[in-house]
Amino acid sequence: MRRPETRRGSRSRFKIMPVNSLAPNILTVLALSAGLTAIRFALLGQWEKAVSAVLIAGVLDGLDGRLARLLKGASKFGAELDSLSDFLSFGVAPALVLYLWGVKELKGLGWILVLVFAVSCALRLARFNTALEDPDRPAWSSNFFTGIAAPAGAALSLLPMMLYFETGYEVFTNPVLMGIRMAAMAALMVSQVPTYSFKKLRVRREYILGVLLVVALIAALLVTYPWAVLSALAIAYLSSVPFSWRAHRQLSRNRDATADPLEDEAGNLRP
Repeated sequence: MRRPETRRGSRSRFKIMPVNSLAPNILTVLALSAGLTAIRFALLGQWEKAVSAVLIAGVLDGLDGRLARLLKGASKFGAELDSLSDFLSFGVAPALVLYLWGVKELKGLGWILVLVFAVSCALRLARFNTALEDPDRPAWSSNFFTGIAAPAGAALSLLPMMLYFETGYEVFTNPVLMGIRMAAMAALMVSQVPTYSFKKLRVRREYILGVLLVVALIAALLVTYPWAVLSALAIAYLSSVPFSWRAHRQLSRNRDATADPLEDEAGNLRP
């Protein structure tokens, strides 16, 4: 029989959670709260705050995973919580914001677009989670997402609103154009189009000062012209898709070229 003090010591270890496991989950909960707050702002008609809340959720979502890897605090619980947060913040919240902004004028079709966008986000996240468990993925595949990431899909779907905030042009409030954009972003999220993940982006030492200067410039512009800068960043990301597709295709060809010519696709030796 184990001694009582041993059992008490074991129980105490389970009750104590290290900070490195808790900090990323805190950021995930904050991202979830930002997504919910975006819906509240949309119901109140505070559109700029609603879009800002979704974008803040995207920033927090980008930080929580990196913080988890940095602190070595990744966990199954954190991964599940992150997926649920992403679905609400980047699937449900932007779809409802756009619906209340003007897509509701399409009546039943507008609500169908909301459902399609949210379901596409859920399917994209489910595919991403299952792909992580694939042992046959090549090492370079971690540099790409399959389809656009959920935060990027949310930001691109809200691009007409950001352009309207900057320019005031009524064309960006056209419900038909917004509906078409929602459908396009939903299709891109569940598509097989490879996009850059930027997870392993590295900066050479001699370029660090230049990169810091560019970051400072972007920060200054973001404070002065927030919607113009955010719109430009969204358009720049969308413009990178053809380049990511070409890079992924080239890497796939190189992998096929280096495969064993004596084996077929099933891995069996050819005669």
